Amino acid sequence: MNYETTLDAALQRLHDEGRYRTFIDIERRKGQFPHAIWTRPDGTEKDITVWCGNDYLGMGQHPVVLAAMHEALDATGAGSGGTRNISGTTVYHKRLEAELADLHGKEAALVFSSAYIANDATLSTLKTIFPGLIIYSDKLNHASMIEGIKRGGGDKRVFRHNDMAHLRALLAADDPAAPKLIAFESIYSMDGDFGPIKDICDLAEEFGALTYLDEVHAVGMYGPRGAGVAERDGQMNRLDIINGTLGKAFGVFGGYIAASARMVDAVRSYAPGFIFTTSLPPVIAAGAAASVRHLKTDQSIRDRHQLAARTLKLRLKGLGLPIIDHGSHIVPVHVGDPVHCKMLSDMLLDRFGIYVQPINYPTVPKGTERLRFTPSPVHDSGMIDGLVKAMDTLWAHCALNRAEMSA
Repeated sequence: MNYETTLDAALQRLHDEGRYRTFIDIERRKGQFPHAIWTRPDGTEKDITVWCGNDYLGMGQHPVVLAAMHEALDATGAGSGGTRNISGTTVYHKRLEAELADLHGKEAALVFSSAYIANDATLSTLKTIFPGLIIYSDKLNHASMIEGIKRGGGDKRVFRHNDMAHLRALLAADDPAAPKLIAFESIYSMDGDFGPIKDICDLAEEFGALTYLDEVHAVGMYGPRGAGVAERDGQMNRLDIINGTLGKAFGVFGGYIAASARMVDAVRSYAPGFIFTTSLPPVIAAGAAASVRHLKTDQSIRDRHQLAARTLKLRLKGLGLPIIDHGSHIVPVHVGDPVHCKMLSDMLLDRFGIYVQPINYPTVPKGTERLRFTPSPVHDSGMIDGLVKAMDTLWAHCALNRAEMSA
């Protein structure tokens, strides 16, 4: 077999389909986010505004977070030095887990190297803990949840997205005595729609199922203390396991689960993705804990965030652009073609200094390609004006559809 030829063919397929992913070289400057510097392939630099970042609240630049990280760096150095059970558990990790448990009103929390690993490791391990477990998974769940469920083996059921009648039918068809778990998300990041948390919890109680909620795109931003949509909706105490990230609204790095002390202890004791992974550096844990602690009381930053999202959506809708609006902070603009999507992204960057990555298959289904904007509290009215004018100009240039999409 000619391996090089096979590699070339695999990469060429991506180019031919218009979905080859290009990474651009950007450098965030402390205190200036969402501004950044783009280094072009020819080595020249251009000032840009980042419109697709997941640092939703700008906490990666917040003085409280940076001060905590400086203190930990000076006190402990760079790395943790080991896995959690071999010298890698520090006071900073324990403080972070205590903050997260308190945030979600749970007895305990467990920190992982990413929310992806937290999902994968936990969901794949639960079938070891609960023999015969059947997992019911929303069709649009994140790849990390799908992978964890698949790796765990055993029975799984996929219900149509947010379709409670379908979920009920699947639950009713299985052995009432079998252990069950429903895995779903609070905000689905590509469309920005919400999961029906209360309805799923009602079904879980009726059929004796555990609940597993991914709040990755909601923690920090929703609820009176930033615990997520479940807190906002008064459902947090009904959930058995909550997954979250430290790398989006909290602005740092890592992931976690929050649950009962027994559940956390079991996952901690059985999950290879936790046991055999070097723990987060103390400097990261310190910064994340500071961010979580700060956002428990800073409602103003959440209010400004929601205002920025509403403003951008209204402005883009005013142009007749096909916005997907389910009421969350995520602002997807439907393009529907991978080549056009990449072209728009390139032109926004090169001509207007606006950085938004194209979202193509397999992240979204073919034919639903989009630009996904994530306005933050630090995107001011001038930046929004610039984005709206650029989108209007390029949409006309590309002769794209202006019929608004329904939520």
